[in-house]
Amino acid sequence: MVSKLTQKLKLTTQMKTIALTIAFLFTFIQSQSLFAQTRKPAAFGREEYIEVEKNVKLHVIDLGQGQPVVLIHGWPLNNEMYEYQYQYLVEKGFRVIGISLRGFGKSDRPYGKYDFDTFSDDIKVVLEKLKIENATLGGFSMGSAVTLHFITKYNGAHIKKLAVFGATGPSWKQREGHPYGITEQGAIDLIKQTKTNREQLVAGFGKAFEGQEGGLSPESIKWLESINLNASPYATTQAISALGDLDLRPVLGKIKMPVAIFHGVNDKLCDYAQAEQLNKAIKGSYIVKFEKGGHGLFLEEMDKFNSELEKFARN
Repeated sequence: MVSKLTQKLKLTTQMKTIALTIAFLFTFIQSQSLFAQTRKPAAFGREEYIEVEKNVKLHVIDLGQGQPVVLIHGWPLNNEMYEYQYQYLVEKGFRVIGISLRGFGKSDRPYGKYDFDTFSDDIKVVLEKLKIENATLGGFSMGSAVTLHFITKYNGAHIKKLAVFGATGPSWKQREGHPYGITEQGAIDLIKQTKTNREQLVAGFGKAFEGQEGGLSPESIKWLESINLNASPYATTQAISALGDLDLRPVLGKIKMPVAIFHGVNDKLCDYAQAEQLNKAIKGSYIVKFEKGGHGLFLEEMDKFNSELEKFARN
């Protein structure tokens, strides 16, 4: 009899324990649900990846609030190149957006076209989806050609001002009436190297960013090299081939907005004469000279670069 009573008491205790456990779990779940409902989001809810066509998304860095500044990288870099511009501009009250073109950085790298119509179309979709208007658009090196092409193709849609940095000029390649830039054979050799010895090309490319010996630290050169190597090899070849085919001279007269041309006097990759040619072709444009800088002017003369970009975007 005592044994049965003991068993009954044990069973009752176990049931009470189970009931208390269930009650505790129920209360805990309710509290978590209530927390989820009442917590204010820490993020602004902006997308980091924006779909520009089916199965193709671009990586976007989108920081700050205020007047928008949109930055397009060079070849074969990505939106990480503007690391030292993003926070500066955010602190000055701008919303700054860096777009990695398809095939570069964290953006998708599909098989298909990597030409300037494609790049411009992609940028148009990003700006539409982000509802960007009256922005300052900036482009570095090959990105300058992308931005110039975008402005002329879409008649300045979404954009109020244009800044180009270390521009590849009206034409990256020498042509009749344009004895500036890389030779035809030089372009052929470079394109071949992207397919046969890309890592050596990138290593030499990083060093060539310096305007003067020691203008960039070894760490900065290594950092640039790592960004360059992160590009799709296929996109690297296709994009530079498309740049060789691009001649913007016939359309530059269509640009009617303020244009600032940032260029290093000692640029070894895009001669300063390219900036002068752009200045002549775009009515009302002006040149910002970087006396010490080369192609890496955004790092070599960072303070001047950032303050001049801020001044241009704000005025």
